Amino acid sequence: MSRISERFKALRAKGETGLVTYVTAGDPDLERSAGIIKRLDRAGADVIELGVPFSDPLADGPVIQRATERALAAGATLPKVLDMLAATRADISAPVVIFSYANPILRMGLDYFVREAGKAGVDGVLTLDMPPEEGEAFRTAFAGAGIDTIFLLSPTTTVDRIRKAAALGSGFLYGISRLGVTGVRETVNDSARELAERVKAETAMPLALGFGLSRPEHVKTVGQWADAAVVGSALVKVIAEHGQAPGLLDEVERYVRWLRN
Repeated sequence: MSRISERFKALRAKGETGLVTYVTAGDPDLERSAGIIKRLDRAGADVIELGVPFSDPLADGPVIQRATERALAAGATLPKVLDMLAATRADISAPVVIFSYANPILRMGLDYFVREAGKAGVDGVLTLDMPPEEGEAFRTAFAGAGIDTIFLLSPTTTVDRIRKAAALGSGFLYGISRLGVTGVRETVNDSARELAERVKAETAMPLALGFGLSRPEHVKTVGQWADAAVVGSALVKVIAEHGQAPGLLDEVERYVRWLRN
């Protein structure tokens, strides 16, 4: 059983809602990214998603787009992100998911990426623009290294695609709570509940819901329908606001503890 599966099994046994935290690797720079993911772990994140900076982040709103620009300007690349994780992994107990578009992985070379990701301690990979129908090669390569393949589901995902994602995927399914790009919202969209109900009717695989979540009450609401809540843009915004301040790591940890409480 993978680290991700073990974490969700433990959450279900305790009846707790998991917290998945997303940050853009290399924002504000790789050195402080290492410190950030250590603090996310210490603050109680159940899964840490490391976003790989990419020049054309079509699924992301302005907050994460700006983070990607800062990370690229600081010299972050997929190989450097894996090197940073490898140097940090022993200090982190939470499962780590690489969150990437397909291009950086293909440019690095799928087999080489899988080999380096395995050595770095990556537990799962979510390739944003890789639908289940085209993900067999990625899934086979990841599975060979004991890495979970995680697929995205949206409110418009068909039942057939939910079943295919569950059959090909592992670890958990990532449900987008609403249509559109990433970004903070005031309330949890009703489409999140509807998606969760459709997914739960088809598979027992754990489901994490994200896009727009930013407050403890959002996490609590999502916990009524899903196994975990994903917080990304709001956390990236905290990093943006305090990126040059000496108290950056403290602010990150404080925010995640607030979400958990």
